[in-house]
Amino acid sequence: MSDLIIKAVDNDVDKMRFIKFPWEIYKGDDNWVPPIIYDVRKNLDTVKNPFYTHARIKLFLALDGKTIVGRIAAVVNDNHNKKYNDKVGFFGYFECINSKEVSVALFEAAGNWLKENGMDTIRGPINLSVNDEVGLLVDGYDKPAVLLMMYNPRYYEKLILDYGFIQAKEMYAYIFGEDQIKVNPKSIQKLERVAEIVVKRDNIKIRKIVLKDLENELLKVMKVYNSAWIDNWGSVQMTEEEFKFVAASLKPLVDSDIVYFAEVNGAPVGFSLSMPDWNKIFKNLNGKLFPFGIFKILTGRKKIDGIRVMIMGIIPEYQRKGIEAVFINNTIKIGNSKGYKYAEISWILEDNVPMVQTAINLGAEKYKTYRVYDKQI
Repeated sequence: MSDLIIKAVDNDVDKMRFIKFPWEIYKGDDNWVPPIIYDVRKNLDTVKNPFYTHARIKLFLALDGKTIVGRIAAVVNDNHNKKYNDKVGFFGYFECINSKEVSVALFEAAGNWLKENGMDTIRGPINLSVNDEVGLLVDGYDKPAVLLMMYNPRYYEKLILDYGFIQAKEMYAYIFGEDQIKVNPKSIQKLERVAEIVVKRDNIKIRKIVLKDLENELLKVMKVYNSAWIDNWGSVQMTEEEFKFVAASLKPLVDSDIVYFAEVNGAPVGFSLSMPDWNKIFKNLNGKLFPFGIFKILTGRKKIDGIRVMIMGIIPEYQRKGIEAVFINNTIKIGNSKGYKYAEISWILEDNVPMVQTAINLGAEKYKTYRVYDKQI
């Protein structure tokens, strides 16, 4: 590929080309769900997205002549490096034709920029942080990704490994429900008994989120979220501005009947967020909200028959007490009553024993595997 060049994105035209390139990679792939272009633009907006108050990003395009053949983003997250006292930079938004020459050029461009910014390790794929989309899909290509989960061609793993990346962490997606795998009735009965015991023993009250009081509710979510994952691999606490930014995007998509707080004496000790699998609708929008995308979202909501259990966090003092079982039990019962037929629990770190065990006890099937990789630069 004699005309291959790597070009840093430095204008709005190239940024839009960067955003739209995946349509070339996934042409004809029925399991790919096009991202909403408006959302990608918003996430990459270094002025409007509060993530960039403590982070920096550089976007690169790989060009064969005038034809785009790959893209990559390099990210320095100062809050990550302050917490872990390391020099890890990240790569994300990686898309590439099946060419080692192109992938090497992209990884080198990202790595060199990260090195110039004081980093000694490159980690990914992560878009933009562990609070966003994480991991390379390495197993489970036969079904579309659910809301805000990654999807990629099989050959990406080889391109990443051929460059010398090594596995840093593995995470899983579990599925249960009548359309995917039959739930064992005995497992449900056991789950209900455990939930009843936990609620009585620890005087726990479960309540739904109040969207009309979202500003105050967000402060409670932030307290639980930042406390629950403080010791998890790679976790970085989110700022209040980041929470508000994310909440503004998710609020129109939330089903408040399956979003819960666990409280003790009125204080939040746990939080569970499940979301309808809007990818069922997004798949047919081709990335566009306008002019008809909003209408399709409004009219298509009732057609969504699955959910993603996205967040389930318990503050350290109440971990390993079975609150996860209470959340799952409530989600199943209410979800069934609303016509949801299946649920994906994702993503779960390979060493998150309580959540892995909860999924196994439920009879859920581990059906997708994701990996994050590291390389010294």
